[in-house]
Amino acid sequence: MVLAHIRMISIIGLVFITALTLTACDKEPNTKKSGQSIVSVNGSEITMLQLNDEIRRSNIRADQYESAREQLLESLIARQLIVDEAIRNKLDRTPEVMQARERANAQVIAQAYLQGIISKIAKPSKAEIEDYFQKNPELFAQRKQFDLTTVRIATREVSEELKRVIDTAKSIEEVVTWLDKNNIQYFRSLATRSSADLPLQLVSTLREKSKDTIFIINEQEKSILISVNAIKDNSVSETAAAPQIERFLINQKYKEATDAEIARLRTSAKIEYLNAKAPEPNNIEKSESQLFRISPENLSNIDNPSGTVSEGVIERGISGLK
Repeated sequence: MVLAHIRMISIIGLVFITALTLTACDKEPNTKKSGQSIVSVNGSEITMLQLNDEIRRSNIRADQYESAREQLLESLIARQLIVDEAIRNKLDRTPEVMQARERANAQVIAQAYLQGIISKIAKPSKAEIEDYFQKNPELFAQRKQFDLTTVRIATREVSEELKRVIDTAKSIEEVVTWLDKNNIQYFRSLATRSSADLPLQLVSTLREKSKDTIFIINEQEKSILISVNAIKDNSVSETAAAPQIERFLINQKYKEATDAEIARLRTSAKIEYLNAKAPEPNNIEKSESQLFRISPENLSNIDNPSGTVSEGVIERGISGLK
């Protein structure tokens, strides 16, 4: 099953990998590569170093090594054939590919530099993990599970009459009946979210609402009618939460170290905005975070220690209910 999955990934990703190969190298066929050569494709060598790198990136188990090795080698041969043909057709010299090459080169170099910073970051201590656990009871010891009914409608349909119906309705069924009667389109669904999935302000609102109480959250063009069906305990022990907290704290330390290094480099650099308006400081920070927040391979990219939703979902708040 795993080997079939590897083969599928190799086939589906072949064109994408080929594009990366074209952007990452600036060579002609027959160039001698470092490492022990194991296959020659039209004079271009595939080395043991390349194959071992593919195996490492595929996370192959020891008992699957031989079969996976053969499949990955065939994938490398197929990739080289496509690369050679693309170069023969001068696709490696198109403006799009050359621009992608520059970007890929910059990303690889930046990753290598930041990897040096990551290697110096110490793992969170047991005391740090315990402190985070104690200071965030809503994520762990006092975590709640909310069973909700959501009804999504266009914000333009939220009239004063609908608000009055919501205020007096004893259940979401009454509101849905009114929507049907007035030919208002809606999308109804059930959602289960924990207090670790949602912003604290929203968690407080949900806890305050009694069963079948309905409230509205506006999201620009869409609005969501929410009814709390049940609230249940969903606590997590410190032992169970510790690995997730550790990954979160490591990721947090990495971001802080990266931001600090970029700030240091800025102070000693001469930056001139020639044909562009200088961005606001806050926008600079956000842009740098998007470009350079490259998580190390041995870490999960966890921005939320609950391990259930990403940072983007938390920032969007109720969007996590969609």
